[in-house]
Amino acid sequence: MKLLTMKIQRIIFIASLFVVTHHAIAQTQTIAHRGFWKTDASAENSLTSLVKADSIGCYGSEFDVWLAEDNELVVNHDSSYQGKSMEKTPSAELVTLKLKNGENLPTLEQYLKKGKTLKTRLILELKAHSTPERETEAVRKIIAMVKSMELTTKIEYISFSLHAIKEFIRLAPAGTPIFYLEGNLSPQQLKEIGATGADYHLNIFRKNPNWIAECHELGLKVNVWTVNKSEDFEWLISNKADYITTNEPVLLQKTIKSK
Repeated sequence: MKLLTMKIQRIIFIASLFVVTHHAIAQTQTIAHRGFWKTDASAENSLTSLVKADSIGCYGSEFDVWLAEDNELVVNHDSSYQGKSMEKTPSAELVTLKLKNGENLPTLEQYLKKGKTLKTRLILELKAHSTPERETEAVRKIIAMVKSMELTTKIEYISFSLHAIKEFIRLAPAGTPIFYLEGNLSPQQLKEIGATGADYHLNIFRKNPNWIAECHELGLKVNVWTVNKSEDFEWLISNKADYITTNEPVLLQKTIKSK
């Protein structure tokens, strides 16, 4: 009888662990948009913004990547910076440009080296390039660099380019998280191409509120960008969005904790 009671207690304990673990996994996670840059001495897509995102415990830090004229990879959001085209300027010239916090515009290698020392996941957005061929080259070089730096299990890929997404799916190791940004594919279409899930603007999910549940029914994940208001955080949390990308990571974290 005593042995039976102990077995029952053990089953209850294991079941309670499952519930706690499941709840932790299901909780909405915070992704800092271009890093945590709305703070002292930081700037969008800077190494500091990556470190700051890690310092406040963000699940991930999103950043943007371009293939420079010489086929080297650099980190920047817009297609040009301080009058220099990302695709038509040699990387050696691009990395001399100063960010708003005084740092130099970083190479992808520099960014990954810093990220390797941190806990936050690296959410790499490959920008849509001038040709599919350049996107394919960028994907190949990114995956090779990530592999050589032993960061394969710490990185996730996103893009507005459907071609780039399909190339990441084709070339990245199996199980690598790959999300599409454009918002023009249904959950079923995302499933069919092999994407991990939808990474769509808030307005897309506002217009298609059933898509979050549909993604989950298909085994897909949901990220939403770029969300900065408490009422929007609350709506997405209540609808069980897996991730929220934000310029206000501290506010989002407070909102999550209050639930």
